[in-house]
Amino acid sequence: MTDSKTDSEADSIIRIAARGDGVTGNGRHVPLTAPGDRVLPDGTVVFGVHHAQPPCTHFPACGGCQLQHLDEESYADFVIARVVGALAGQGVTAATVLPPHLSPPMTRRRASLRAARAGKRVTIGFAEEGSHRLIDLQMCAVLDPRLFALVDPLRSLLALILPDKRAAHVKMSLIDQGVDLLLEGVRVEGLAADEGLGDFARMHGLARLTIDEGDGPQTRWEPDAATISFGGVPVAFPPFSFLQATPDGEAALTDAVRAALPATGAVADLFCGLGTFALAAGEGRPVYAAEAARDVILQLKMAAGRAQRRLAADHRDLFRRPLTPEELNRFAAVILDPPRAGAREQVLQLAKADVPTIAYVSCNPASFARDAAHLTAAGYRLESVRPVGQFRWSTHVELVGIFRK
Repeated sequence: MTDSKTDSEADSIIRIAARGDGVTGNGRHVPLTAPGDRVLPDGTVVFGVHHAQPPCTHFPACGGCQLQHLDEESYADFVIARVVGALAGQGVTAATVLPPHLSPPMTRRRASLRAARAGKRVTIGFAEEGSHRLIDLQMCAVLDPRLFALVDPLRSLLALILPDKRAAHVKMSLIDQGVDLLLEGVRVEGLAADEGLGDFARMHGLARLTIDEGDGPQTRWEPDAATISFGGVPVAFPPFSFLQATPDGEAALTDAVRAALPATGAVADLFCGLGTFALAAGEGRPVYAAEAARDVILQLKMAAGRAQRRLAADHRDLFRRPLTPEELNRFAAVILDPPRAGAREQVLQLAKADVPTIAYVSCNPASFARDAAHLTAAGYRLESVRPVGQFRWSTHVELVGIFRK
């Protein structure tokens, strides 16, 4: 006779895998299950106490969310497990795993939606999970209401400027002046279409309206210069430039970085973007900021100059030309915020340096863990990690790791 406890564990969901499937005690992957759910022999799922009622009518078809069926406790556990599990896979352990920060619903301030026209019908939304078919959004539990409020009016506008049987991208950001809207793949032909753009921008109080018909962005409406502020410093915002997904998520990341920095000494912010960390954490000290995107680093340089910040902005590709140990050793701390691929080339140089503190902000636990293995092998100690779930109910997890030497 088989032990009843083993039977129970074998058909119960004990964890959520990286792609969002529930995993039973015997390793079976079952979509749309939560910890504590039971899977019967015929495949029927009996919900447990951690299975939540999804708040959005489009779930689970919409690819914008994968985890709306988890309660808050299970979602928090998933965010932590993504970070801790990735580190364990590389043989790295953090001395402290801090409680995760989870962004509330309806706080996403940046989104890229797709649009398609078939006759008079215009569909706008996220693609269906694992498919190119669009989910026509009638509600959204993650977007800031100011962004979602434009979805329905955009259907009418795109009926004027989106050719039949064509697709477009709708890219929206919330910046200092309001909504920054970029429409890609449209075609503005004729007086009615041209006037429609202006009327739409005025009616909805847009901060800026930019279109791209295939030959580069063209700004059609911008009453005031579009900016985004970091640490109280407004920086000119190129259309749909990178922003942290939510304001509270950005604050959680910058607070963790700021708390890790020494009281004095120069700081390097590598992969700095528009200056999220260089400006928020660099007030009152010398900061060196490096970024490969020319338009972005020029905007940061001008903003820092206007604010009289002690910031040196360097247009530098850190994958091709990382800072050397000799350059790195000038700094009391280094902030890293690389893209999803990680910062292998720069980390290999840091491993040879003697920088006392490294604050590594990552949007990919797997690449972070690989880089962490290089640093810990070189004598750095992973003092803490702070998991951050900015992309509410998705499998996308971010974090801040603090290394000391």
